[in-house]
Amino acid sequence: MPVPVPVPVLVAVAAVASALLLRGLLLQYESSDWYYFLGPWYRYIAAHGGFQALGDTGFSDYNVPYLYLMAALGRLPVPALTAVKCLSVLFDLALAYYTHRIVALRWPHRPWRPFAAAVTVLFLPTVVTNSGWWAQADAIFTAFLLGGVHHLLRGRPWWTCAFFGIALAFKLQAVFLFPLLLVVVLARRMPWRCLLAVPAAYLALDVPAVLLGADPWQLLTVYARQTGTYRDLTLNAPSVYQFVSVPSGEDDPVRRAGVLVAGLLVLALIALAVRALRSAGGAAGESLAGRSTAGGGRAGRTGTGILLLATVFAIAVPFLLPSMHERYFYVADVLSVIVAFHLPRRLWYLPVLVQLASFGSYLKFIAPGVAPYLSMPAHGALMLLALVAVLRAAAREFGLLRV
Repeated sequence: MPVPVPVPVLVAVAAVASALLLRGLLLQYESSDWYYFLGPWYRYIAAHGGFQALGDTGFSDYNVPYLYLMAALGRLPVPALTAVKCLSVLFDLALAYYTHRIVALRWPHRPWRPFAAAVTVLFLPTVVTNSGWWAQADAIFTAFLLGGVHHLLRGRPWWTCAFFGIALAFKLQAVFLFPLLLVVVLARRMPWRCLLAVPAAYLALDVPAVLLGADPWQLLTVYARQTGTYRDLTLNAPSVYQFVSVPSGEDDPVRRAGVLVAGLLVLALIALAVRALRSAGGAAGESLAGRSTAGGGRAGRTGTGILLLATVFAIAVPFLLPSMHERYFYVADVLSVIVAFHLPRRLWYLPVLVQLASFGSYLKFIAPGVAPYLSMPAHGALMLLALVAVLRAAAREFGLLRV
């Protein structure tokens, strides 16, 4: 007699299969990023001996961990575009996994809520498009960031920093969440020495390329070279620079001022968060996965408070910095879902705002026919509303606002 399959398993399999099918429908499309960057890199690696090609990484402006994965993909008997997209799709599943794990800490006795959060992430328009259509790698570094946040909530600071270091090794945009590490260290929720795991993980991933003959200095300065690539104040990002207009050729002073103002505002947010966490008490390294409160002094000890801080930084940093791309709100796309499931009555609308702003800016790039009908200042305003909403929720969670 056959053993019946539990309904939750069937639903999970159906959800994953549907998500993969949806992405499968997009596999044939080539974005300009694939045509000009990812495709040529893939072919260069394949034509120069796979991993041996990484002895000189001058052909790419990505750090080597992603190029390792490209070299491994070249050994598979599948088309190049399909292989690269499937790699990103695999990390879409990792995003859903960590989303489930994080939300399950909040709702351990309501299994459908973590499951619904994971499925929501799998079907976010930006997540589907980023991997299935664009062949981008934002799911990779974001999955490691979520893994780091999960370990932080479980009181595993060394693993937290190691995961953040791996995320940084894949993409510079991982730094958007690094203020969270500074907050928990300054608030004495994590020992300073744990931060050593960040550069350790980053440098460890460079070792194979160095052994293959790559120039260590070139590897260490790859992100410094990236920062000078784009000079526009915004590249379709729904940021504050959608409201800024400057004469042609005068972008540089505004950009420098923007970086300074962004830094000062982020430091102010860090200071407020540290003060709130210290007032809540608690020992370094303790688990932060406790229950949420409606407001008050001990709320800073909860996983919800930490997640709200993470979401604040994931939105605020790319919103305030100049020269951001539309994809740079990817971490915010995912975290907005997670905090909405942590505080469903207060923040159910947050991922809606973030998706309207974020995916709307995607359309500017992926659907040129729609672009004339889009208002980028409107998308910037939506992201600003999302930032205000999560800031307000964080203030309430830490007892700084009682309205």
